[in-house]
Amino acid sequence: QVHLVESGGGSVQPGGSLRLSCTASGYDYSSGYWMGWFRQAPGKEREWVASIRSNGPTFYSDSVKGRFTISQDKGKKLLWLQMDSLNTEDTAIYYCATSRWELTTSEVSRVELYKNWGQGTQVTVSS
Repeated sequence: QVHLVESGGGSVQPGGSLRLSCTASGYDYSSGYWMGWFRQAPGKEREWVASIRSNGPTFYSDSVKGRFTISQDKGKKLLWLQMDSLNTEDTAIYYCATSRWELTTSEVSRVELYKNWGQGTQVTVSS
């Protein structure tokens, strides 16, 4: 059974940085896959933030492009999200999830195509 756990959230002032981590147990890293970060603010739907394919390509939503960086360490089964230049609109619960290798680049932002959701980690950006 696949189990994802996010960590690294917290409170930070605007302009600050945080690094989120996602550990995956029971997940077959030897096969091709996509992994992604998502977030959900109060009263809003869950939205896609960034995704990375097992062979390296990365994709970002326009709202975080240039500020966030997704990366992975397959040997350690770790996924990261480095978040810089944070602003109040980044406040949300952040989740990681997995998707199938066959996901196309036009599909990477579709929340419903991901599974094995973690419990989330809260990020609060406030002065």
